[in-house]
Amino acid sequence: MNKLPRKDSPQPAAETACGTSQGKRPHPWFWIPTLYFISGLPNVTVMTVSVILYKALGISNTEIAFYTGWLYLPWVIKPFWSPFVDIIRSKRWWIVVMQWCIGLSLAGVAFLLPTSVFFSATLAMFWLMAFASATHDIAADGFYMLALSEFQQSYFVGIRSTFYRLSTLFAQGALVSLAGWLEVRTGDVPLAWMLVIGLMSLIFCGAAIYHQIVLPRPAADKGLPDRTARDIVREFADSFRTFFTKPGIGMALAFMFLYRLPEAQLVKMINPFLLDPVDKGGLGLSTLQIGITYGTVGIIGLITGGILGGIVAAMGGLKRCIRPMAWSMSLTCLTFVLLSQLDSPSILLIDVCVFVEQFGYGFGFTAYMLYLIYFSEGKYATSHYAICTGFMALGLMLPGMAAGWLQEHLGYQNFFIWTIICCVATIAVASMVKIDPSFGIKKRK
Repeated sequence: MNKLPRKDSPQPAAETACGTSQGKRPHPWFWIPTLYFISGLPNVTVMTVSVILYKALGISNTEIAFYTGWLYLPWVIKPFWSPFVDIIRSKRWWIVVMQWCIGLSLAGVAFLLPTSVFFSATLAMFWLMAFASATHDIAADGFYMLALSEFQQSYFVGIRSTFYRLSTLFAQGALVSLAGWLEVRTGDVPLAWMLVIGLMSLIFCGAAIYHQIVLPRPAADKGLPDRTARDIVREFADSFRTFFTKPGIGMALAFMFLYRLPEAQLVKMINPFLLDPVDKGGLGLSTLQIGITYGTVGIIGLITGGILGGIVAAMGGLKRCIRPMAWSMSLTCLTFVLLSQLDSPSILLIDVCVFVEQFGYGFGFTAYMLYLIYFSEGKYATSHYAICTGFMALGLMLPGMAAGWLQEHLGYQNFFIWTIICCVATIAVASMVKIDPSFGIKKRK
């Protein structure tokens, strides 16, 4: 999600960037939290909420994993159209329009859920939402750099990350819990999810209206009429050429693809495992119980692990922390091996295992994001970081698409053991990748 400013482009001063006096423009606290909260909702909807939704509506694990995996494609290929967001209209315009598009796409999902062709029709709506969300991410990250001074960019980077994570809490916790409660109250699963997805649609439409009013209008935020599409494409082609000729590109790509291999498969099957009845190898939890578990202890573990990971990385540098973080990312898969072996684990034990798994993921993911930043350094830092995030999304998409098929052939117990075997790849690439020992360590004056 986070993009880096190009190192060859000077940052505008606060007044120039915003184009208005300090007293007249909206304070960043009025729009940064809401902008990045809204940015995170479509991602968690594609990765998690859609899986729970389709599972509740009786879709098989193979179909869920394969088709929802395709929903991640727009984030994979977004580097290919990101240059045109720079030259066509302002980033402020893109943000507001894409929020309307996401809201209307979710409205389409809500209206199509009660139909006989709900699966294919809602997938199409989710895909349009994902495309609009990927474009929104491009515009939001660019707007962040144009609307804030260098000091403000540094000051608010933690704030934007926090509210991005809080959107996960809201969607995976509050909204899923609401859907589970409505399922019980109404006895109608499609109606329950129709109401919840409709609520999400209203949230996005409200956000579009709010941001149309409150977002500042930086003088630098405008299209580039003096640069043609051909000029942008030529520059972008050069950024691709320089990316794929960087020293160590082969090992870097292996790291981007394989570091998250266990997680990419695990994340698609965790909720089906929790929802499936005991006679099918699952734990038989309700949608409401999953919402409460992941919306409380799961998010606490994720945020705690992420904060601790940032502190550890700042103290020791990326090179020293990447291996223990890879082990953390890997060994927490054992929690689901344990749960799959037990007959009737208590809710307390499930909560503890979810906390440990999410903590380990939050802690271990820090190394991954830091490495993407490290490998993106250079003249085309922004473009190279976008390419890295595209490969990150591809590394999640492809294994995730096959996860359902694997689980249905192996069963839950053997599937979770398979994810542990895949952890060998995570630890191996973390051990072999080359990193400057000084990267990530604060230099003393």
